[in-house]
Amino acid sequence: MADLTSTAALQSVGFPPIIGVAPDILILGSLPGIASLSQQQYYAHRQNAFWRMLEALFQIQADAEYTVRCQQVKAARLAIWDVCHSAYRPGSLDSAITRDSVIANDINGLLALHPSIRLIAFNGNAAASLFNRHIQLQHPLTTVILPSTSPANAGIPYAKKLEKWSALLKLRD
Repeated sequence: MADLTSTAALQSVGFPPIIGVAPDILILGSLPGIASLSQQQYYAHRQNAFWRMLEALFQIQADAEYTVRCQQVKAARLAIWDVCHSAYRPGSLDSAITRDSVIANDINGLLALHPSIRLIAFNGNAAASLFNRHIQLQHPLTTVILPSTSPANAGIPYAKKLEKWSALLKLRD
C-alpha cells in the first residue's frame, strides 16, 4: 500500500489552456513543475524565463498579477498549454517524466475549436518530443522548437534564448 501511495503522489496533472478568442500561436510546454503546481500558475518558478520572454516580445508584464498576465496573453493572441494532461514525474525535470504514464492533452480538439492557430511553438525539446510521441496532428501546422525557458536550461544565456524566441514575431507575419 505504501508503494501505491508514493507512486500516486508523483502524478502531476496540468492546467486548462490559457486561450482567448482568436489566438494565432499556441505555446506548448511539457507539464507544470512543482512550483507551478503549488501556485496553480503556468511557469511559476521564479527563475523560469518564460514570462520575461513574453514581456520582451509581446509586452506582457512579467511582474503583473497572474490573472492580468493571462488576460494579456489572450490580448496578444497567444495560447498557452502543455502537451501532457498528466504524467508521473518525481520533481520538476522533464527528463523524469515516466514516458508510459503520459496522458496527452487533446491538442487536436483545441485546434479544431480555434482554427486561427497557425503556429505551434514548443517551449523546449522535451515538449516537442512528448508531442511527437503522443500527438498525431489531424491537419498540418507549422511548428518551431524553442529553447526551454526552464532554469534547468541555464546553459543557454537569456539573450540567446530571446534571440531564438524572437522567431515567433517573424513566423507570425
